[in-house]
This record gives sequence, C-alpha cells and structure tokens, in this order.
Amino acid sequence: MQCRWYCLIAILLLLTSVFGQQHEGVSDFDRVLWTDPGDVGARDFRYGVGGSELQPQPPFRFVDEDMSGTSPKVDVTDIAGRHWNVKWGSEAQPSTFCTRLIWACGYYAEPEYFIPSGRIIGAKNLNRASKRLRRDGSFVDARFQLRTDSPKYLKDVVWKWDENPFVGTHELQGLKILMLLVSNWDPKTSNLRVFEDKSAGNFRYLYAAVDWGASMGKWGGRFKREKWDCEGFEKQTPDFIKSVENERIKWGYRGKKREDVTDDITIDDVRWLLQYLGRITDAQIRDGLEASGATPQENECYARSLRQRIQQLEAAAGAAVARDHASHP
Repeated sequence: MQCRWYCLIAILLLLTSVFGQQHEGVSDFDRVLWTDPGDVGARDFRYGVGGSELQPQPPFRFVDEDMSGTSPKVDVTDIAGRHWNVKWGSEAQPSTFCTRLIWACGYYAEPEYFIPSGRIIGAKNLNRASKRLRRDGSFVDARFQLRTDSPKYLKDVVWKWDENPFVGTHELQGLKILMLLVSNWDPKTSNLRVFEDKSAGNFRYLYAAVDWGASMGKWGGRFKREKWDCEGFEKQTPDFIKSVENERIKWGYRGKKREDVTDDITIDDVRWLLQYLGRITDAQIRDGLEASGATPQENECYARSLRQRIQQLEAAAGAAVARDHASHP
C-alpha cells in the first residue's frame, strides 16, 4: 500500500513537471483564448472552421474504439489519410452546431462535420460502438471530429474557469455567455483544454472549451436536463435572462458548476460579445443547423429560439445604454 502511494505521488510530480516545462518561458501573449473573427457574417456555418476542403471523404477505415467519455466513439482514417474521431448519440448534433457558433465568435474549435450516413471498413472487437455499426460497417448520424498534431491537443493539461490567464476579461466572460446561450449544462473542468499551436510560425497555447455535446436541450438537474431537445430548449428561452441587477445579468440557467459560468457577467461583457454574436445572421444559423442534421422542424425551432435569446442579450445591453443616457443628459 505504501508503495502505491509513493508511485502515485511520483506520477503526479512528473505531470506537474511536464506541465511546467510546457509553459516555461511562455508569456501571456503566447496564451490565446480568442482571436478577432473578422467579418462574422461571412463565416461559413455549413462547413465550419475546416471548410469544404477538410470534410471527411470515404472510404473510412477503422483504427480503434475510443472508450473515453460516455458516448460510443471510434477512430478512423479517410481516403486522404486524415484521422477522425467518430461519435454517435445525442451529442453528435449539438457538438457539430456549437463548434460553428463559437468559431464565428472568435473562439478556437476543432473541425467537426455531421455525416448522415456512411460505412466504416474493418471495424472489429467493438464494445459500446457495436450498436451504432451494422455488420457491414454502415452507420447513420455521426459526428466526425478532425484529429491533428497541428494544433496539438495536450492530453494531460486542463484549465479552470477561475484559474487561467484570462480571468476578468471580456473574452472569458463571452465564452461563458455562449455556454449559457446554447444551454450547455456540462461546463466541467475536464472539458477546458489547451492546444499547442505552431502553425502560424509562432509558438502559442490555445485555450479552448471542447465537447459541446451537452447543449441545445434543457438545462436543469440530473434527471431533468436533456441534449438536442428543441422543445425543452424553446420552453426555457423566456427564462434565459431573468433580470439585470447592478449592471450584472441574472440567468435562468441551471446545470453543473452553475456559479462558474453565471457569476459576475456584466452588461459590458454582453456588449463586447454582441459585437460578434450580434452579426451572425439567421441564414448562417439555419445553415449550421441543417449541416448538423437538424430536421426542418428542429431548424425552425432552434433558429427562432436562438434569435430570441440573442435579442434578450441585445435588450439587456440596450436598456443599460438607455439608463446611461438618462443619467447623463
């Protein structure tokens, strides 16, 4: 037993050392949470950050089964030799759509595509994924996420909502608002990740919120929340913003780590995000929903509800501006 504890401590010290080496000599300018997205209205919601050129192309060949998380997943390669993580279940559609939304607002997202049907060659010895692949390897309704070494996912590195280089910034608060906008009820620390990026010629760390699968449904407690449930999403939309008190938003949201994503979001934070979120068009939203596998009914429902939530943000920001003008005639 004593040896086990010594071994555990040694492993923890090793991980701490590795993390320190990765960040040694890195300035705050080399740590990136957000970059200016430019012309938001021109961003392609149909194909997302990867564009049409990176979309997965068959034939897909099985590599192994990914047993992480709770959703059935496998890793495959496509005809171009690119590596993809394939996920099924209720998280596939919201994850695909949300990556387009956050990318359009300037946050890092991995390329994701929703594939309505296809076939994976050579799948074998499956566990959870066995229910998603037929005997001939065919499948329906899968999310393909590109896996690449540039930027490189740092497997053992996470960050926290209250411990990171961006605490107190509009950029961090804006990411929280987007979490609330799509009713992501699982903003846990293990979904806050860092990527090592050398692609732009400058060494930097990209801070990101990954795995948006627990979104686009109902927020709430363990037995009340849902994923990809537009009826529940729409019913909660009137309670998206409860009130504004002392220039701070009071949210209707309920979910894991609620305080981490709802506390101390100000009207100024909302105004900052609306510079980007407010430029997203209904056509872009509908393109993104369609590309994520939404039915025509779901597309109409989600597009309407998301616009209403954005309008609530705009109304809150506008009311604050009106108060400012009234107090300074």
